[in-house]
Amino acid sequence: MTGHDTPATLDTAALRRLMDSGQTPRLIDVRTPGEFETAHIPGSVNVPLDLLREHRERLRAHLGGPRREQVVLVCRSGQRAAQAAAALSGAGQAAPRLLEGGILAWQEAGAPLRTGRTRWELERQVRLVAGSLVLTSILASTLFPPAKWLAAAIGGGLTFAALSNTCAMGMLLARLPYNRGPRRPGLEAVLGQLAQREATS
Repeated sequence: MTGHDTPATLDTAALRRLMDSGQTPRLIDVRTPGEFETAHIPGSVNVPLDLLREHRERLRAHLGGPRREQVVLVCRSGQRAAQAAAALSGAGQAAPRLLEGGILAWQEAGAPLRTGRTRWELERQVRLVAGSLVLTSILASTLFPPAKWLAAAIGGGLTFAALSNTCAMGMLLARLPYNRGPRRPGLEAVLGQLAQREATS
């Protein structure tokens, strides 16, 4: 997959049909451990986007074989899954599919979910932090005019995030303890889950 290619998608109804038929693809959820703990598709494996990017070569080796075309990437709405697909494709993985609409579409369809402690989604946290920084800098600029440039910097950062389809603030927030859930999955734990999933397929 090149930078101009669009990853193939699989909608909720098609994925549910596969699961009901016993042909569940390998589901890789690239959200933060905290988001994954809140709600995830049964049988999915949590491989946070930063971990996937860092170890994509080793992960690709565990996603190969006869089922490589059956990998489906999941995130909140599709953006992080697309970034994960680009990372895996850059490492030589046959282009995985994305769950169309992400976990949001899955929830809206009333599809099966495994739930735990509720945490805010990463995108919502970004909106809160960015909005708070802009509001604070504008208010502070009434007493200290140069503070307005913080609001300008945040606006520029959000514009760049939209144009580049990346989010530095989101990546930083993903590293906070709040988003790591009870424990951040290590590479070896993830590889063990993938191996177990393959053995039971």
